Amino acid sequence: MTATLTDAPASVPAARPVSTARGYRFELVKLLSQWRVRLLVLACWIAPALFIIAVSQQTTLPVDTLFGRWMNTTGWAGSLVLLGFSGLYALPLLASLVAGDVFASEDRLGTWRHLLVAVRSPRRIFAAKALASLTVLLVLVVGLSVSSVVGGIVAVGGRELIGLDGHLLAPGDAAGKVLLAWACVLAPTLALAAIGLLGSVAFGRSPMGLLMPIVVAFVMQFVQLMPVPVAVRLALPTYAFISWNGLFTTPMQLGPLVIGIVVSLVWAVAATALAYVLFLRRDFTNLTYDGAGRRAITLGLLPLVGVFAVTAAVVIPVTGATGSGIDQNKVQRSLATAFSHLYRLQTKQLNRPDVTEAQLAATAACNKGGGMIAPEGPGNDWRCVVSWHLPGVEAVGTAIYQLDVTADGRFVADGDGPKEVNGYFLVHTPAGDVPNPLWQFDGNVELLSTIPKG
Repeated sequence: MTATLTDAPASVPAARPVSTARGYRFELVKLLSQWRVRLLVLACWIAPALFIIAVSQQTTLPVDTLFGRWMNTTGWAGSLVLLGFSGLYALPLLASLVAGDVFASEDRLGTWRHLLVAVRSPRRIFAAKALASLTVLLVLVVGLSVSSVVGGIVAVGGRELIGLDGHLLAPGDAAGKVLLAWACVLAPTLALAAIGLLGSVAFGRSPMGLLMPIVVAFVMQFVQLMPVPVAVRLALPTYAFISWNGLFTTPMQLGPLVIGIVVSLVWAVAATALAYVLFLRRDFTNLTYDGAGRRAITLGLLPLVGVFAVTAAVVIPVTGATGSGIDQNKVQRSLATAFSHLYRLQTKQLNRPDVTEAQLAATAACNKGGGMIAPEGPGNDWRCVVSWHLPGVEAVGTAIYQLDVTADGRFVADGDGPKEVNGYFLVHTPAGDVPNPLWQFDGNVELLSTIPKG
């Protein structure tokens, strides 16, 4: 007699679907079992500390990097230098290697059928893989931050940090802001990770999915270097990788940072939703699947372009931001504020009588291109004259600075005389010999600040 399906014992229990929690644990174990991911975890938890310890002991410091000139003065500077480097290179690379490969690896190994039979729910598979990749990324980012802080404190110590407006941050205040700055870059990292998920789903085993977060990040960073309108700059999620510098001014410049985080989260949600839609529409019976083809553009790339257009259109009326956000009044005010704070620091280091910022009443007069072009926008042709008063002294003090202002509002002020004020000389301090704080220093122009003209 031929057996039929109805002859099966009634006592055989029906297979239960695998829960999302179990699928998440399984995917997390799969990721952490890869030698590549283990190497990344090890590197993120050890390499930053070794790098900062080595650089902090050198006489030549990365002064072209934000806070780089203070790496042998305070340990907090080293962590911020690494944060700036991570936003440009490390975090996009990590997003590519983890999130950009989490779906494509199944295509290369041909294991989708086994996974679907075991889990029996594409929705739960997507959720488990997305959560597992984000968990690993979180471990990597935490490793970078903890290792950099430990390395800086071991190498130099947790001393005071000079902010971007020249004021001193106490060790406790500096520690809190450094950790907050690292927390803020989680949002753009999530956005790149979501783009990685989208690329991994859309391009299958093609290497383009793996490269998508890096390519997108580098394109956005290139745009950030260009003199584009500030609204365009704020509408890109990578702006949150640099807007944390507003935490190190008084008062804190939180507007660009908050906008950058919100925009990053919008991009993260949009890219994840697009990846989810593409994944559910996939034909898993096609063993030769090699990407979504045209759907990768119509359901992947074009909607992200639309997200960018919408965020840019929202930023303009909400912030009132127009142009580059850099003008003469903002540069003058930022320079005068930083000079006042650093002048007090120099006075303290040279054991001179203290003077307050109000007594100094420092002002700056700046022009661009020798006064031949409009004083606005980025450039290395800004020239400023700072004036100040000292109590009991009738003469007005003046100092000349050459400014290099970048498109994101950061500037480097280089002293151009008089030598006894902003020339290069070493100052003896309890922590050792340090360069004259008024010689060269970093500053920041808030692109969204509204400073009255005139």
